[in-house]
Parts: sequence; C-alpha cells; structure tokens
Amino acid sequence: MRKIVLFALPTVPLLSASPALAGEMEISLEIPRLRVAEYHEPYVAIWIENDAGKAVATLDVWYDTDQKGEDGRKWLSDMRTWWRRAGRSMTMPANGISGPTQAPGRYNLRFTEGTRPLPRLAAGSYTLRVEAAREVGGREMLSIPFQWPPRNVRSGSATGSQELGTLRFTIKP
Repeated sequence: MRKIVLFALPTVPLLSASPALAGEMEISLEIPRLRVAEYHEPYVAIWIENDAGKAVATLDVWYDTDQKGEDGRKWLSDMRTWWRRAGRSMTMPANGISGPTQAPGRYNLRFTEGTRPLPRLAAGSYTLRVEAAREVGGREMLSIPFQWPPRNVRSGSATGSQELGTLRFTIKP
C-alpha cells in the first residue's frame, strides 16, 4: 500500500536581488580645430527632447565659467534652440550639468537612466540634440532620433560642418 503525502506551500512572492534595469547612453562628441585668426572655444549644450519638441533633460552645458570680470552666463542664449527650450528656465551653474568650455578634441560622456542628469524616460520617441555657438564664429546643431527604451544596443551618428565634428550616440538596455 502506498501513501501519498501532500505538502502545502505558502503563497509568498519570490523576491529577486538583481538591480533594476536602467538604460545607458554614451555620447562621443568632437570639437574640431579651426584655422581662424581669432579662435574662442564654443559653448555647447547637450539635451534630449521628446517627440513634441519639449526638452525633457539637459545632459551637459559647457560655457565660459572663468570670464575675467564678466559673467559667461550672459552668452548662453547664443545657443538659441537650447536656450528657448530649456536654458532660460535653468539656473547656472547647475551641479552635475554645467562645466567649462572645452578645447578642440574628442569628448566621451556616459549617462545612466535614473541618475542625474538623465531621469527615467517614458517609452517613446526622442531626439538627442547638441548645439554649439562660438564667439566670432558660427552656430551649429546636430540631432539624432532614437526610441526609448532600447531593446538592444542601438547607435547613431551625425557630422557637423563648422563648429561640431562627428557626434556618435549609443544606447544600451
């Protein structure tokens, strides 16, 4: 004769110790060396807009923080698109966002969703924008559209013709 023994298990949800998934963005930005008589390092703004054209996050702003006797903030409005969509409502300097202008070269930036300055983004269509303006120079803006959240690694690039060189953008889940 066989006996069947049944065990009742409590219905307790299983907990996982793995961290919450957060998307990651990597930006590689080139500021070209220009052969001009009077060269000034450009002001640069890097931000994200939603599909309605509203700025949802300013990631970085480079401006002249070391003006001798002048306030470099007064020239931030030369980056017209960023200024109208996000800049005029910000207080500079902004901790973790603003910094000094940069010399010609390649700069690599990395942002993790949910940490300053990249907030959690709702699923949808977005555009990475980079705008540069230079005293006694020009103004230029590059844009790369993307979908969030990424399901796998995605990359995009754009190339400027004056104030900005190559912009590379990679997002990872």
